[in-house]
Amino acid sequence: MDLTHIHLLLNHFPTIGTIIGVGLFLISLLGKSNDLKRASLVIFFGICMLTIPTYISGNAAAQRICIGPANGACQDATVSRVMINSHEGVALAAFFAMQVLGFFAWLGLWQIRRFSHLPTWNLVLILILCAATLGFVSKAANLGGEIRHPEIRDASITGPEAQPIGRQVGAWVIGQKWVWPTCETLHFIGLSLLFGISAIVDLRMLGLMKNVPFPAIHRLLPWGILGFGINMITGMLFFVGAPEQYTTNPVFHWKIALMMLAAINVLYFTIFDEAWVLGPGDNAPSTAKAVAFSALVLVIGVLFCGRMLPFLGNAF
Repeated sequence: MDLTHIHLLLNHFPTIGTIIGVGLFLISLLGKSNDLKRASLVIFFGICMLTIPTYISGNAAAQRICIGPANGACQDATVSRVMINSHEGVALAAFFAMQVLGFFAWLGLWQIRRFSHLPTWNLVLILILCAATLGFVSKAANLGGEIRHPEIRDASITGPEAQPIGRQVGAWVIGQKWVWPTCETLHFIGLSLLFGISAIVDLRMLGLMKNVPFPAIHRLLPWGILGFGINMITGMLFFVGAPEQYTTNPVFHWKIALMMLAAINVLYFTIFDEAWVLGPGDNAPSTAKAVAFSALVLVIGVLFCGRMLPFLGNAF
């Protein structure tokens, strides 16, 4: 199994998951159910994370079925390069929309845990993001289906198309000398926030800083998620700048896999009660300790794989 198969496995999740999440969120508002509201926010965050390997594997699939420049024809006459380029451009917009929705969905979970309600401003923002994200993922899914199905293609779309937006952004990243080093700097700042906050939370669960109540540490979590957001944006700029260096590198695949697993630990410390009720001097339950230990290992694994990308995998 390669990334092409991974894309075939995952490419329906952003669309179907977003529809389910939006439906649950609307029902939670009509029924005034906090449980359904939290469930929908968890779905949004989960789909946000799944969108990362979905987009990355899509680039690998395009490289597999159409070798050559972005405006070159595919060897298989039934495959539309025009549709691939259109699909990639809309998919990139859908990716960023889904990441923003996932961020504010997680923030909503954090706000519900901390303040026992979802502020009106975030509720309205999530509704707006739901509409925008659903539009983008639906369009991307439709264009993706047209790639290999000429019978459903828009007959008015023919001939070569301009370079897709992902390639344009990538050319800008590579072409401007200041962009890559600036992104590297921001990436390390994001890493510092992410690892620093993660280490504080995990070490508290493992028995260090026992005099500090977990609700006080819980206030730091948004800073860790901010660090992840910085890394996601700068990391995606690296990816669109030179996607072939990442899609062919197994160390990068491991980094993404470890990052997906770490997201589960983020949800645990955001929504479950076991960690939240810890007061000064309290020992964390065994489950919380196990999650904290795994989170620490996973974050270190992500950092290691990211640092080793230029040295392992023969891609750079």
